[in-house]
Amino acid sequence: MPDSTLTKNARPASLDAVDLAMLAELERNGRLTNAALAARVGIAESTCTQRLRSLRDRGVITGFRADIDPAALGLTLQALITVRLGTHGREQIRAFETTARSLPNVLTAFHVAGADDYLLHVAVSSAVALRELVLEHLTTHPHVRHVETQLVFEVLEGAGVMRSAR
Repeated sequence: MPDSTLTKNARPASLDAVDLAMLAELERNGRLTNAALAARVGIAESTCTQRLRSLRDRGVITGFRADIDPAALGLTLQALITVRLGTHGREQIRAFETTARSLPNVLTAFHVAGADDYLLHVAVSSAVALRELVLEHLTTHPHVRHVETQLVFEVLEGAGVMRSAR
């Protein structure tokens, strides 16, 4: 589970139309070669290389990854688990986050505002495995007060950040 990309006092990066076009292309296909990316946005390869380096240096591009289908690994059941802590001191929050990061079945964890404190997206091999994850690791955690589990029937991909940014 990657660390949060949210930063304190983050300011939007100054991006021009070429930067935005590059980001949109990379969001669709992060494996594009520099030559292909340059051709798609209509700039020289050397310019594309410099702009990519700048986007990484400024923290706009934080990395590249492969999207892996959990079902292909035998993790055919996905769930969203809300977790409410009993107390909200820094020590308790850090302790729970350490636990959440250490669980191999947690795909993503969100620290959220509202009635619950965390939302965990998990993938497991079966209902029995989900039950064990909840009972062995969450409900027994000393700072967890309440856990609620919702099964995921289907994951619908969103439009992506670049369509939202325009």
